[in-house]
Amino acid sequence: MNYIFLSLLVLVPVAAPRVVAAPNIVMVFVDDMGWGDLSCFGNTHARTPHIDRLAAEGIRYSQFYVNQSICSPSRVALTTGQYPQRWRITSFLNNRADNERRGMAQWLDPKAPVLARYLKQSGYATGHFGKWHMGGQRDVGEAPLIPEYGFDESLTNFEGLGPRLLGLGYSHDGRPPTRSTYGSDKLGRGPIIWYDVAQITAGYTGAAILFIDKAAADARPFYINLWPGDVHSPFFPVAAKRGDGSKKALYHGVLETMDEQLGVIFDHIRNTPKLRDNTLILLCSDNGPEPGAGSAGPFRGAKGTLYEGGIRSPLIVWGPGFIPANKAGQHNETSIFAAFDLVPSLLRFAGANSPDGVSFDGEDVAETLLGKSVASRQTAICWRRPPDRKLMPGLAVPQQPDLAIRDGNWKLLCDYNGSKPELYDLARDRSETTNLAAQNKDVVTRLTTKVLAWHRSMPPDNGPALGAAPIEGGRKKKKGAK
Repeated sequence: MNYIFLSLLVLVPVAAPRVVAAPNIVMVFVDDMGWGDLSCFGNTHARTPHIDRLAAEGIRYSQFYVNQSICSPSRVALTTGQYPQRWRITSFLNNRADNERRGMAQWLDPKAPVLARYLKQSGYATGHFGKWHMGGQRDVGEAPLIPEYGFDESLTNFEGLGPRLLGLGYSHDGRPPTRSTYGSDKLGRGPIIWYDVAQITAGYTGAAILFIDKAAADARPFYINLWPGDVHSPFFPVAAKRGDGSKKALYHGVLETMDEQLGVIFDHIRNTPKLRDNTLILLCSDNGPEPGAGSAGPFRGAKGTLYEGGIRSPLIVWGPGFIPANKAGQHNETSIFAAFDLVPSLLRFAGANSPDGVSFDGEDVAETLLGKSVASRQTAICWRRPPDRKLMPGLAVPQQPDLAIRDGNWKLLCDYNGSKPELYDLARDRSETTNLAAQNKDVVTRLTTKVLAWHRSMPPDNGPALGAAPIEGGRKKKKGAK
C-alpha cells in the first residue's frame, strides 16, 4: 500500500504520554450505507466479510439510530452528543448561499462539546481520517480546521480543510479521470494529495494505522475517527468490481472494495496483541441509503426521510478485551439508542472526565455497548426533517412529515403544527405500513405534545418556508447538492 502522501501531513504537537493504560477507540462512520447493505445484516448481493467478522466476534445492533437522515447533522450528533439542531446544522453543508437559504450555520461552532477534545484532555492521542463535512467545503474556506475541535492529526476529503485527499475518478473506458473537488482545490488551508478515488479509503486506513502505531509506541491511548467517503455516490469501484456497470452493481463494487480496505486496519488491530485486547471498534452509517443504490432492508424510506430507512443504521461493536466471550456474535434486537448516546457512553468507557457545564442529549449506554446489558436509553428520540427535504418525488413521497419521535415501541410522524399524524407500532410493524393514529388518539396526543415541545425548544431553520414552496422538491438540484 502506498503511504507516500503521509509526508505531506501536518502533525500537531501532542501532550506528554500518560502512564495509566486506557482503552483505545476506533469510530468507523460509513457514508450513505443502508441498514441492509452489510451481508451480516442480510445483503445477499454483495459480500462484506471483514465487517461481518467484526460482527461475528462482537455484537450487532438492530435498533440503533442516527440523529438525522442526512450527513452533516448526523456527524454533528455523533461528535457532540447533542441534537444537531442545537448547532443549526440540519441538512448537509453546501455553499455559503445555500446554507443561508436553508437557515443553517456555515460550520460547527468550535465551542460545541466534542468527544475528541475531552478525550485529548484526558491524555488521548486523537486523529480524524476521512470525511468531515462539518465545515470547510465548496466556497466556505474560512471554517475552523479540524484540530481546533480537539484532534491532534487530520486527513480529510473535499468536505473539510487541512491535509486532504482529493479523488480522481476513473471510468475504465480510456477517458481522462474525473476530479471530484467541489472547489476544495481552490480553498487552500492545507496540502492536497490527488488520489485514485477507488483507493481513498485505503489512504485513510493507511494514515490511521501509522497514527495508531505511533500512539502505541508512545504508550498513549488513542481515539480515531475513520470516516470513509464511501459508499456515497458517484461510484468508482476498482475495475474488477464494476459488474454490469449499473448503478446497483457499481454501488456494490464500492461497498465490497471499502470492506477490503477497512479490513486492513481491522486485521492490524486484531493481530497486534496489545491492541487487540485494549481496543473497541464501532461501525455504523451516517444515514440511510441513496435511492437506487443501497438497501434499507425491511424498512420504509431512504436517505433524507424520517421513516426508518432514513434514520435507522446498522451498528457493530467489537472489543474482545471488553465484551464477554459468551456475547461474541450476539444480535441485539432489543436495545433502542442513537448516535448521540455514544458520546457520554464512550467518555465513561474511557474513564475520561465529563465536561463541566455540558448537558448531553445523549445518554450513557456503555453497558449495552459492551454486551453487559440490553437496556435502552430512557427518553424519547426526536427528529426534524432536513429543511430542504419536504418533497421526495424520487421516493414517491409527495410530502414527507416534518417531525418524528420514537418512544418505546411507538413511532409518531407529523407536521410542524402536529397535523397529519402517522403512528406505527414498530414492535409489530417495523416497515411502517399501517398507520394506527385513528385507533390510538391518546398516544397521538401524548407523542405530538412531546415532539412539538422538543421542536420549539430547538433553534429554527427555514424548513417551514421551503416546505411551502412546491417547486423546491421537483426542480433540478443545484450544483453540489446532495
